[in-house]
Amino acid sequence: MIPFPISETSPVEHPGPLPGEADVVVIGGGVIGVATALFLARKGLRAVLVEKGRIAGEQSSRNWGWIRQQGRDPNELPIMVEANRHWQELARQTNEDIGLVQGGVAFLAENDRDMAEFEAWLPHAQACGVDSRVLGRAETAALIPGATKSWPGAIYTPSDMRAEPWRAVPALARLAAREGAVIVEHCAARRLRIEGGRVAGLVTEQGTVRAPEVIVAGGAWTSLFLRAHGVTIPQLSVRATVAAVDADPMVYPGGATDDGIAWRPRPDGGYSLAAGGFHELFIGPDAFRALPKFLTQLRNDPFGTRFKPFAPKGYPDGWGTPRDWRPDEVTPFERMRVLNPAPNRRKVDQLVNRFAALFPGVGPVSLKSAWAGMIDTMPDLVPVVDRVAALPGLTVGAGMSGHGFGIGPGMGRVLADLATGDAPGHDLHRFRLSRFSDGSRMDLGPTL
Repeated sequence: MIPFPISETSPVEHPGPLPGEADVVVIGGGVIGVATALFLARKGLRAVLVEKGRIAGEQSSRNWGWIRQQGRDPNELPIMVEANRHWQELARQTNEDIGLVQGGVAFLAENDRDMAEFEAWLPHAQACGVDSRVLGRAETAALIPGATKSWPGAIYTPSDMRAEPWRAVPALARLAAREGAVIVEHCAARRLRIEGGRVAGLVTEQGTVRAPEVIVAGGAWTSLFLRAHGVTIPQLSVRATVAAVDADPMVYPGGATDDGIAWRPRPDGGYSLAAGGFHELFIGPDAFRALPKFLTQLRNDPFGTRFKPFAPKGYPDGWGTPRDWRPDEVTPFERMRVLNPAPNRRKVDQLVNRFAALFPGVGPVSLKSAWAGMIDTMPDLVPVVDRVAALPGLTVGAGMSGHGFGIGPGMGRVLADLATGDAPGHDLHRFRLSRFSDGSRMDLGPTL
Protein backbone atom coordinates (compact mmCIF):
# COMPACT_ATOMS: atom_id res chain seq x y z
CA MET A 1 0.00 0.00 0.00
CA ILE A 2 1.28 3.49 -0.89
CA PRO A 3 -0.32 6.07 1.44
CA PHE A 4 -0.19 8.98 -0.99
CA PRO A 5 -0.75 11.71 -0.68
CA ILE A 6 -0.22 12.73 2.90
CA SER A 7 -2.82 15.46 2.98
CA GLU A 8 -4.80 17.85 5.09
CA THR A 9 -7.23 15.02 5.82
CA SER A 10 -4.51 12.76 7.23
CA PRO A 11 -4.79 12.33 11.01
CA VAL A 12 -2.91 14.81 13.20
CA GLU A 13 -0.30 12.79 15.03
CA HIS A 14 1.27 15.71 16.93
CA PRO A 15 -1.52 18.00 18.21
CA GLY A 16 0.55 19.93 20.73
CA PRO A 17 -0.37 21.90 22.78
CA LEU A 18 1.81 24.79 21.74
CA PRO A 19 4.01 25.90 24.65
CA GLY A 20 4.39 29.55 25.54
CA GLU A 21 8.19 29.52 25.58
CA ALA A 22 11.06 27.71 23.91
CA ASP A 23 14.77 28.01 23.33
CA VAL A 24 14.39 27.57 19.57
CA VAL A 25 11.34 27.42 17.29
CA VAL A 26 11.57 25.58 13.97
CA ILE A 27 9.15 26.42 11.16
CA GLY A 28 8.45 23.50 8.83
CA GLY A 29 7.79 19.80 9.30
CA GLY A 30 9.76 18.45 6.35
CA VAL A 31 12.93 16.42 6.71
CA ILE A 32 15.12 19.50 7.32
CA GLY A 33 12.90 20.92 10.07
CA VAL A 34 12.31 17.55 11.72
CA ALA A 35 16.01 16.68 11.76
CA THR A 36 16.82 20.14 13.13
CA ALA A 37 14.32 19.73 15.96
CA LEU A 38 15.78 16.32 16.78
CA PHE A 39 19.33 17.61 17.05
CA LEU A 40 18.22 20.64 19.05
CA ALA A 41 16.57 18.28 21.54
CA ARG A 42 19.77 16.26 21.69
CA LYS A 43 21.58 19.43 22.71
CA GLY A 44 19.27 19.64 25.72
CA LEU A 45 17.33 22.61 24.34
CA ARG A 46 13.59 23.24 24.43
CA ALA A 47 12.78 22.85 20.75
CA VAL A 48 9.36 23.53 19.28
CA LEU A 49 8.50 22.66 15.67
CA VAL A 50 5.37 24.09 14.05
CA GLU A 51 3.94 22.70 10.81
CA LYS A 52 1.01 24.31 9.02
CA GLY A 53 -0.24 20.98 7.69
CA ARG A 54 1.17 17.52 8.36
CA ILE A 55 4.66 16.19 8.99
CA ALA A 56 6.23 15.34 5.61
CA GLY A 57 3.02 16.37 3.87
CA GLU A 58 4.81 18.08 1.01
CA GLN A 59 8.04 17.31 -0.86
CA SER A 60 9.63 15.42 2.03
CA SER A 61 7.29 12.47 1.41
CA ARG A 62 7.03 12.89 -2.36
CA ASN A 63 10.67 12.72 -3.47
CA TRP A 64 12.54 9.85 -5.09
CA GLY A 65 13.79 8.50 -1.76
CA TRP A 66 17.44 8.58 -2.82
CA ILE A 67 20.10 9.12 -0.16
CA ARG A 68 23.00 9.88 -2.43
CA GLN A 69 26.46 11.30 -2.05
CA GLN A 70 27.06 10.93 -5.76
CA GLY A 71 26.98 14.04 -7.90
CA ARG A 72 26.73 16.53 -5.04
CA ASP A 73 28.17 20.00 -5.10
CA PRO A 74 31.63 19.64 -3.49
CA ASN A 75 30.55 21.97 -0.68
CA GLU A 76 27.52 19.82 0.07
CA LEU A 77 29.41 16.55 -0.12
CA PRO A 78 31.02 16.57 3.38
CA ILE A 79 27.60 17.27 4.93
CA MET A 80 26.10 14.47 2.84
CA VAL A 81 28.76 12.02 3.99
CA GLU A 82 27.81 12.95 7.55
CA ALA A 83 24.12 12.51 6.65
CA ASN A 84 24.79 8.97 5.41
CA ARG A 85 26.14 8.06 8.83
CA HIS A 86 23.19 9.70 10.56
CA TRP A 87 20.68 7.79 8.42
CA GLN A 88 22.17 4.46 9.41
CA GLU A 89 22.13 5.39 13.10
CA LEU A 90 18.67 6.96 13.01
CA ALA A 91 17.16 3.99 11.19
CA ARG A 92 18.10 1.86 14.20
CA GLN A 93 17.04 4.46 16.74
CA THR A 94 13.55 4.93 15.31
CA ASN A 95 12.79 1.24 15.92
CA GLU A 96 10.74 1.38 12.72
CA ASP A 97 11.22 0.04 9.22
CA ILE A 98 11.92 3.13 7.13
CA GLY A 99 12.96 1.09 4.10
CA LEU A 100 16.64 1.98 4.39
CA VAL A 101 18.68 -0.04 1.88
CA GLN A 102 22.25 0.38 0.69
CA GLY A 103 21.65 -0.45 -2.96
CA GLY A 104 23.91 2.10 -4.63
CA VAL A 105 23.15 4.83 -7.17
CA ALA A 106 24.18 4.93 -10.84
CA PHE A 107 24.11 7.91 -13.20
CA LEU A 108 24.07 6.54 -16.76
CA ALA A 109 25.94 8.35 -19.51
CA GLU A 110 24.37 9.25 -22.84
CA ASN A 111 27.58 10.33 -24.57
CA ASP A 112 31.28 11.10 -24.19
CA ARG A 113 30.50 14.49 -22.66
CA ASP A 114 28.68 12.80 -19.79
CA MET A 115 31.60 10.46 -19.26
CA ALA A 116 34.01 13.40 -19.12
CA GLU A 117 31.82 15.10 -16.51
CA PHE A 118 31.79 11.92 -14.42
CA GLU A 119 35.59 11.74 -14.55
CA ALA A 120 35.86 15.43 -13.61
CA TRP A 121 33.62 15.00 -10.55
CA LEU A 122 35.36 11.85 -9.30
CA PRO A 123 38.21 13.64 -7.45
CA HIS A 124 35.65 15.37 -5.20
CA ALA A 125 34.32 11.98 -4.14
CA GLN A 126 37.82 10.66 -3.54
CA ALA A 127 38.70 13.69 -1.40
CA CYS A 128 35.77 12.86 0.91
CA GLY A 129 36.40 9.12 0.98
CA VAL A 130 33.30 8.30 -1.08
CA ASP A 131 33.49 5.06 -3.06
CA SER A 132 32.27 6.43 -6.42
CA ARG A 133 33.79 4.96 -9.54
CA VAL A 134 33.38 5.37 -13.29
CA LEU A 135 32.25 2.31 -15.23
CA GLY A 136 32.70 1.49 -18.90
CA ARG A 137 30.06 0.09 -21.25
CA ALA A 138 30.56 -3.56 -20.32
CA GLU A 139 30.64 -2.86 -16.57
CA THR A 140 27.46 -0.80 -16.85
CA ALA A 141 25.68 -3.58 -18.72
CA ALA A 142 26.75 -6.04 -16.03
CA LEU A 143 25.53 -3.70 -13.26
CA ILE A 144 22.11 -3.20 -14.86
CA PRO A 145 21.38 -6.33 -16.87
CA GLY A 146 18.40 -6.88 -19.10
CA ALA A 147 18.14 -3.34 -20.47
CA THR A 148 17.36 -2.80 -24.14
CA LYS A 149 19.53 0.31 -24.14
CA SER A 150 23.32 0.23 -24.14
CA TRP A 151 24.83 3.10 -22.19
CA PRO A 152 28.46 4.07 -22.91
CA GLY A 153 29.20 4.09 -19.17
CA ALA A 154 28.16 5.31 -15.76
CA ILE A 155 29.30 6.70 -12.47
CA TYR A 156 28.34 4.40 -9.60
CA THR A 157 28.47 4.79 -5.82
CA PRO A 158 27.84 1.49 -3.98
CA SER A 159 27.51 3.13 -0.54
CA ASP A 160 24.58 5.33 -1.59
CA MET A 161 21.24 4.36 -0.10
CA ARG A 162 17.51 4.81 -0.38
CA ALA A 163 14.58 4.92 2.04
CA GLU A 164 10.82 5.35 1.87
CA PRO A 165 10.27 9.09 2.49
CA TRP A 166 6.66 8.74 3.64
CA ARG A 167 7.86 6.33 6.33
CA ALA A 168 11.21 7.86 7.18
CA VAL A 169 10.33 11.49 7.96
CA PRO A 170 7.32 10.71 10.21
CA ALA A 171 9.50 8.13 11.99
CA LEU A 172 12.16 10.78 12.61
CA ALA A 173 9.46 13.10 13.95
CA ARG A 174 8.30 10.45 16.41
CA LEU A 175 11.91 9.96 17.50
CA ALA A 176 12.36 13.71 17.98
CA ALA A 177 9.18 13.85 20.08
CA ARG A 178 10.37 10.97 22.26
CA GLU A 179 13.63 12.84 22.83
CA GLY A 180 11.89 16.00 24.00
CA ALA A 181 11.07 18.12 20.96
CA VAL A 182 7.53 19.53 20.91
CA ILE A 183 5.92 19.11 17.50
CA VAL A 184 2.63 20.83 16.66
CA GLU A 185 0.87 20.03 13.39
CA HIS A 186 -1.99 22.09 11.91
CA CYS A 187 -0.28 25.15 13.36
CA ALA A 188 0.75 27.75 10.79
CA ALA A 189 3.50 30.23 11.53
CA ARG A 190 2.12 33.72 10.86
CA ARG A 191 4.84 36.22 11.69
CA LEU A 192 8.01 36.56 13.70
CA ARG A 193 7.72 38.38 16.99
CA ILE A 194 10.38 41.11 16.92
CA GLU A 195 11.48 43.23 19.87
CA GLY A 196 14.35 45.70 19.85
CA GLY A 197 15.31 44.78 16.30
CA ARG A 198 15.79 41.07 17.00
CA VAL A 199 13.73 37.89 17.07
CA ALA A 200 11.77 37.38 20.27
CA GLY A 201 9.50 34.53 19.22
CA LEU A 202 6.91 33.41 16.72
CA VAL A 203 3.25 34.24 16.30
CA THR A 204 1.23 31.22 15.13
CA GLU A 205 -2.45 30.59 14.55
CA GLN A 206 -2.51 28.83 17.93
CA GLY A 207 -0.77 31.62 19.84
CA THR A 208 2.68 33.06 20.44
CA VAL A 209 5.81 31.16 21.43
CA ARG A 210 8.46 33.37 23.01
CA ALA A 211 11.95 32.31 21.94
CA PRO A 212 15.26 34.02 21.16
CA GLU A 213 15.88 31.90 18.06
CA VAL A 214 13.71 30.89 15.10
CA ILE A 215 14.82 28.61 12.25
CA VAL A 216 12.86 28.81 8.98
CA ALA A 217 12.90 25.48 7.15
CA GLY A 218 9.64 25.93 5.28
CA GLY A 219 10.54 24.35 1.95
CA ALA A 220 8.65 25.93 -0.93
CA TRP A 221 6.98 28.44 1.45
CA THR A 222 10.19 29.90 2.87
CA SER A 223 10.55 32.86 0.53
CA LEU A 224 6.94 33.92 1.08
CA PHE A 225 7.34 33.88 4.86
CA LEU A 226 10.67 35.74 4.77
CA ARG A 227 9.49 38.39 2.32
CA ALA A 228 6.87 39.52 4.83
CA HIS A 229 9.81 40.41 7.12
CA GLY A 230 11.92 42.20 4.52
CA VAL A 231 14.22 39.25 3.85
CA THR A 232 14.41 38.15 0.21
CA ILE A 233 15.80 35.00 -1.31
CA PRO A 234 15.48 34.13 -5.03
CA GLN A 235 13.67 30.87 -4.38
CA LEU A 236 11.40 29.21 -6.93
CA SER A 237 9.47 25.95 -6.86
CA VAL A 238 9.14 23.41 -9.65
CA ARG A 239 6.73 20.51 -9.99
CA ALA A 240 8.22 17.02 -10.16
CA THR A 241 6.07 13.99 -11.03
CA VAL A 242 6.67 10.49 -9.67
CA ALA A 243 4.95 7.20 -10.47
CA ALA A 244 4.88 3.86 -8.66
CA VAL A 245 4.49 0.72 -10.75
CA ASP A 246 4.09 -3.00 -10.20
CA ALA A 247 6.58 -5.20 -12.05
CA ASP A 248 8.76 -8.24 -11.45
CA PRO A 249 12.08 -7.59 -9.69
CA MET A 250 15.25 -7.01 -11.68
CA VAL A 251 18.76 -7.93 -10.58
CA TYR A 252 20.06 -4.40 -9.94
CA PRO A 253 19.07 -3.36 -6.38
CA GLY A 254 19.83 0.37 -6.54
CA GLY A 255 18.67 3.65 -8.02
CA ALA A 256 19.64 4.75 -11.51
CA THR A 257 18.93 7.52 -13.97
CA ASP A 258 19.73 8.57 -17.48
CA ASP A 259 18.47 11.64 -19.34
CA GLY A 260 14.99 10.19 -19.75
CA ILE A 261 14.03 8.14 -16.72
CA ALA A 262 15.03 7.48 -13.11
CA TRP A 263 14.00 4.42 -11.15
CA ARG A 264 14.53 2.59 -7.89
CA PRO A 265 13.09 -0.58 -6.34
CA ARG A 266 10.34 -0.33 -3.72
CA PRO A 267 9.82 -2.58 -0.68
CA ASP A 268 6.53 -3.78 -2.20
CA GLY A 269 8.41 -5.30 -5.13
CA GLY A 270 7.66 -2.56 -7.63
CA TYR A 271 9.52 0.58 -8.65
CA SER A 272 9.34 4.32 -8.24
CA LEU A 273 9.82 6.12 -11.55
CA ALA A 274 10.57 9.75 -12.34
CA ALA A 275 11.67 11.77 -15.35
CA GLY A 276 15.39 12.43 -15.17
CA GLY A 277 16.10 16.13 -15.67
CA PHE A 278 12.45 17.13 -16.19
CA HIS A 279 10.47 19.58 -14.06
CA GLU A 280 7.82 22.25 -14.50
CA LEU A 281 7.86 25.87 -13.34
CA PHE A 282 4.58 27.68 -12.72
CA ILE A 283 5.24 31.34 -13.47
CA GLY A 284 4.32 33.90 -10.82
CA PRO A 285 5.61 37.23 -9.47
CA ASP A 286 8.67 35.69 -7.81
CA ALA A 287 9.67 34.02 -11.07
CA PHE A 288 9.93 37.43 -12.72
CA ARG A 289 11.82 38.94 -9.79
CA ALA A 290 14.29 36.06 -9.62
CA LEU A 291 14.84 35.65 -13.38
CA PRO A 292 18.20 37.50 -13.53
CA LYS A 293 19.65 35.19 -10.89
CA PHE A 294 18.42 32.07 -12.72
CA LEU A 295 19.84 32.93 -16.15
CA THR A 296 22.99 30.85 -15.61
CA GLN A 297 20.93 27.80 -14.69
CA LEU A 298 18.56 28.28 -17.64
CA ARG A 299 21.44 28.59 -20.10
CA ASN A 300 23.07 25.47 -18.70
CA ASP A 301 19.91 23.35 -19.00
CA PRO A 302 17.58 25.15 -21.43
CA PHE A 303 15.30 22.15 -22.06
CA GLY A 304 15.09 20.66 -18.57
CA THR A 305 12.37 23.07 -17.41
CA ARG A 306 8.87 23.34 -18.86
CA PHE A 307 7.11 26.63 -18.20
CA LYS A 308 3.48 26.92 -17.16
CA PRO A 309 1.87 30.35 -17.61
CA PHE A 310 0.16 30.72 -14.24
CA ALA A 311 0.93 29.46 -10.75
CA PRO A 312 -2.28 27.85 -9.41
CA LYS A 313 -4.37 29.70 -6.87
CA GLY A 314 -2.95 29.54 -3.38
CA TYR A 315 0.55 28.40 -4.43
CA PRO A 316 3.51 30.22 -2.82
CA ASP A 317 4.12 32.12 -6.07
CA GLY A 318 0.49 32.40 -7.14
CA TRP A 319 -0.54 35.72 -8.66
CA GLY A 320 -3.24 36.23 -6.06
CA THR A 321 -1.26 34.96 -3.07
CA PRO A 322 -0.89 37.75 -0.46
CA ARG A 323 2.68 38.88 0.21
CA ASP A 324 1.94 40.55 3.55
CA TRP A 325 -0.53 40.11 6.40
CA ARG A 326 -1.12 41.01 10.01
CA PRO A 327 -0.31 38.60 12.84
CA ASP A 328 -3.99 38.36 13.72
CA GLU A 329 -5.32 37.43 10.27
CA VAL A 330 -5.50 34.20 8.31
CA THR A 331 -2.39 33.71 6.14
CA PRO A 332 -1.67 31.86 2.88
CA PHE A 333 -0.15 29.09 5.01
CA GLU A 334 -3.50 28.34 6.61
CA ARG A 335 -5.37 28.55 3.32
CA MET A 336 -3.22 25.78 1.85
CA ARG A 337 -2.28 23.34 4.59
CA VAL A 338 -0.60 20.88 2.22
CA LEU A 339 0.73 21.81 -1.20
CA ASN A 340 -0.53 18.85 -3.20
CA PRO A 341 0.01 19.41 -6.94
CA ALA A 342 -1.54 17.07 -9.45
CA PRO A 343 0.95 14.89 -11.33
CA ASN A 344 1.58 15.43 -15.02
CA ARG A 345 -0.51 12.56 -16.41
CA ARG A 346 1.16 12.64 -19.82
CA LYS A 347 4.55 12.30 -18.15
CA VAL A 348 3.26 9.44 -15.99
CA ASP A 349 2.17 7.51 -19.10
CA GLN A 350 5.53 8.17 -20.74
CA LEU A 351 7.38 6.87 -17.68
CA VAL A 352 5.39 3.64 -17.54
CA ASN A 353 5.85 2.98 -21.26
CA ARG A 354 9.53 3.88 -21.23
CA PHE A 355 10.29 1.63 -18.25
CA ALA A 356 8.41 -1.28 -19.83
CA ALA A 357 10.33 -0.83 -23.09
CA LEU A 358 13.67 -0.47 -21.30
CA PHE A 359 13.22 -3.62 -19.21
CA PRO A 360 11.00 -6.11 -21.04
CA GLY A 361 12.17 -8.84 -18.67
CA VAL A 362 10.28 -7.37 -15.69
CA GLY A 363 7.00 -8.53 -17.21
CA PRO A 364 3.86 -6.42 -17.41
CA VAL A 365 4.34 -2.93 -15.94
CA SER A 366 1.17 -1.54 -14.38
CA LEU A 367 0.66 1.86 -12.80
CA LYS A 368 -0.05 1.66 -9.10
CA SER A 369 -0.05 5.33 -8.08
CA ALA A 370 1.22 8.73 -9.21
CA TRP A 371 1.86 11.95 -7.37
CA ALA A 372 3.78 15.22 -7.61
CA GLY A 373 5.64 17.55 -5.29
CA MET A 374 7.00 21.08 -5.44
CA ILE A 375 10.81 21.20 -5.22
CA ASP A 376 12.17 24.48 -3.91
CA THR A 377 15.23 25.48 -5.86
CA MET A 378 17.87 28.21 -5.87
CA PRO A 379 19.68 29.80 -8.84
CA ASP A 380 22.98 28.02 -8.11
CA LEU A 381 21.39 24.71 -7.03
CA VAL A 382 22.66 24.88 -3.45
CA PRO A 383 20.67 25.97 -0.40
CA VAL A 384 20.68 28.94 1.90
CA VAL A 385 22.03 27.82 5.28
CA ASP A 386 22.83 30.95 7.20
CA ARG A 387 22.06 33.40 9.96
CA VAL A 388 20.19 36.50 8.82
CA ALA A 389 22.47 39.39 9.74
CA ALA A 390 19.71 41.99 9.41
CA LEU A 391 17.48 40.19 11.90
CA PRO A 392 19.42 38.64 14.81
CA GLY A 393 17.91 35.42 16.07
CA LEU A 394 16.76 34.27 12.61
CA THR A 395 18.33 31.32 10.77
CA VAL A 396 17.33 30.01 7.33
CA GLY A 397 17.71 26.47 6.00
CA ALA A 398 15.93 26.23 2.65
CA GLY A 399 16.34 25.91 -1.10
CA MET A 400 17.67 22.35 -0.98
CA SER A 401 17.05 22.15 -4.75
CA GLY A 402 15.89 18.53 -4.83
CA HIS A 403 18.72 17.36 -2.59
CA GLY A 404 16.97 17.74 0.76
CA PHE A 405 15.76 14.26 1.68
CA GLY A 406 19.13 12.57 1.60
CA ILE A 407 21.08 15.38 3.22
CA GLY A 408 18.33 16.13 5.75
CA PRO A 409 19.92 14.70 8.92
CA GLY A 410 23.26 16.34 8.12
CA MET A 411 21.69 19.72 7.47
CA GLY A 412 19.54 19.36 10.57
CA ARG A 413 22.60 18.87 12.72
CA VAL A 414 24.33 21.84 11.05
CA LEU A 415 21.32 24.14 11.53
CA ALA A 416 20.94 23.13 15.19
CA ASP A 417 24.54 24.15 15.85
CA LEU A 418 24.44 27.25 13.64
CA ALA A 419 21.36 28.68 15.36
CA THR A 420 22.76 28.12 18.84
CA GLY A 421 26.21 29.56 18.27
CA ASP A 422 28.14 26.30 18.06
CA ALA A 423 30.63 25.53 15.29
CA PRO A 424 28.75 23.82 12.43
CA GLY A 425 31.75 21.67 11.57
CA HIS A 426 31.60 22.42 7.83
CA ASP A 427 32.45 25.33 5.56
CA LEU A 428 29.12 27.06 4.89
CA HIS A 429 30.46 29.98 2.82
CA ARG A 430 28.88 28.69 -0.40
CA PHE A 431 25.47 28.63 1.31
CA ARG A 432 25.57 32.21 2.63
CA LEU A 433 22.53 34.44 2.15
CA SER A 434 24.64 37.41 1.04
CA ARG A 435 25.71 35.73 -2.21
CA PHE A 436 22.47 37.02 -3.75
CA SER A 437 23.24 40.65 -2.93
CA ASP A 438 27.03 40.99 -2.93
CA GLY A 439 27.54 40.69 -6.69
CA SER A 440 28.59 37.03 -6.65
CA ARG A 441 28.22 35.01 -9.84
CA MET A 442 25.62 32.27 -9.71
CA ASP A 443 28.10 29.39 -9.96
CA LEU A 444 26.42 26.02 -10.54
CA GLY A 445 29.52 24.17 -9.38
CA PRO A 446 30.82 20.80 -10.65
CA THR A 447 27.62 18.85 -9.91
CA LEU A 448 26.15 16.00 -11.94
